Amino acid sequence: MYRSLDANNIINTAQQLYNRIGERFPASGLRKVCEELLAEARQAEVTARWLATPNIRIRAISIVIIIAMFVVAASTMLALNRRVELFSSVSDFLQGVDAGVNELILIGAATYFLLGWETRIKRKRALRALHVLRSFAHIIDMHQLSKDPERPAPIKSHAIATPTRTMTPLDLVRYLDYCSEMLSIISKVAALYVQNFDDATTLAAVDEVEDLTGSLSQKMWQKIMILDRMIPIPVAYSADATG
Repeated sequence: MYRSLDANNIINTAQQLYNRIGERFPASGLRKVCEELLAEARQAEVTARWLATPNIRIRAISIVIIIAMFVVAASTMLALNRRVELFSSVSDFLQGVDAGVNELILIGAATYFLLGWETRIKRKRALRALHVLRSFAHIIDMHQLSKDPERPAPIKSHAIATPTRTMTPLDLVRYLDYCSEMLSIISKVAALYVQNFDDATTLAAVDEVEDLTGSLSQKMWQKIMILDRMIPIPVAYSADATG
């Protein structure tokens, strides 16, 4: 029960984070990124289920083709055995044997290709989804790059239509904390893909995403630790109570 990730819990966590960002930073770009991440988490549930489900059609086609190839190879070898006396010389016989061996090699290669057909199709889709998650991580990192803990307020916009926005140290802590939580959700979504899909290439890609989100989150927490020293303790406690 507690040994596997629940996609619904990940989606609910992403939904709650989206609501919290909307309450504190309703007009921020981070809220829009979280909205897209929430949609990606929902899609990940469907993709993870598809990866875990055997593709009966591909397996059936592969089995039929493999059986047909071995039947043809067996028929060829039987015909060769029956006509061995028809060979005029040893060289002709060796040429026939060589042709049979080459045929078996080709059948073996084709069998290997067909047995990995389903895995390659699933791997392609999983890697495409992981590439999207990797892009999300870099986008979140771009949002926190301009957040300097040494001068958190005020932040002014030079655009006429955009009002001046002030971000206090407490607001900046919350902003960075939300970024870190989004990175954590990304790593959990990535882990969903290999939970029931055993593929070394995909697992390596998931490890890369987890390493990336971990390193980016560490940078954010370094900023948070600097900001924590700037926030009075009573204010910090009251902020923790409100989320």
